[in-house]
Amino acid sequence: MNPSPRAANSAGKTQRDFVSFDLTTARRMLPLVKTIVSDIRAGHGSLEQLAPEQDRLDRNRRALTWAERDRRYQITEEIRKTEKNLTLAATELDELGIALVDSRVGSVDFPTRINGRSAAFSWRHDEETVAFWHYQGEGQRRPVPAEWVAPSANRV
Repeated sequence: MNPSPRAANSAGKTQRDFVSFDLTTARRMLPLVKTIVSDIRAGHGSLEQLAPEQDRLDRNRRALTWAERDRRYQITEEIRKTEKNLTLAATELDELGIALVDSRVGSVDFPTRINGRSAAFSWRHDEETVAFWHYQGEGQRRPVPAEWVAPSANRV
């Protein structure tokens, strides 16, 4: 793994260096990644529950009681906070060098190089460990070969 994920370009702005994970590192990071992805999925679940109520209150905003108006403002604030937390969680993954592939499904990629090509180890929230990989640009996830898991594997 690259110890310095950011470098300054000629304009003085920071840009992300390529971070490459080996399988062992990706698996060791999984407890933290699981927590972040769980937070992201919970945030999306919360937004999905709040959206219909917000829509109903917004459609009827001129005829709302004071309690309903208060609830409308509460929902708006809850949605704002949830969206902010989702952005922070996605940023946290990005800072770790991990790509959030699908926030609703809870799918992430750990960038790597396999056979000299850009690839990624792939994990989804319902999986116990990092057990799949794919070349960048391919949608097909392939099982990690057993020889990559062995301590003597120098392929990855």
